[in-house]
Amino acid sequence: QVQLVESGGGLVQAGGSLRLSCAASGRSFSSYGMGWFRQAPGKEREFVAAISWGSGNTYYADSVKGPFTISRDNAKNTVYLQMNSLKPEDTAVYYCAARRYGWGYTKDAYNYWGQGTQVTVSS
Repeated sequence: QVQLVESGGGLVQAGGSLRLSCAASGRSFSSYGMGWFRQAPGKEREFVAAISWGSGNTYYADSVKGPFTISRDNAKNTVYLQMNSLKPEDTAVYYCAARRYGWGYTKDAYNYWGQGTQVTVSS
């Protein structure tokens, strides 16, 4: 079992930056693939980025490739999402997700979820 708590959301102007954090409880954090998803009002939850367990390879949705960077600190049981050059269309609730010895591009690939953190980008 792992519990995930996101933080770092807020209100930012277009072009600004935010860094989201996701702190995980429990042991063996390094064995979990981690993902970030987001859900805007009236839309489906969509994949943003993922980082694998072990090698720490990273994967991004085309819409965020470049401005967003996912990283992890296994010593702190934390995964980060650095978001630069934010746009109003990045406004959403951002969720952290985890799966032991796995990762994926879809919601079904993960079995642990945080409560989400709101990101609002004003124009």
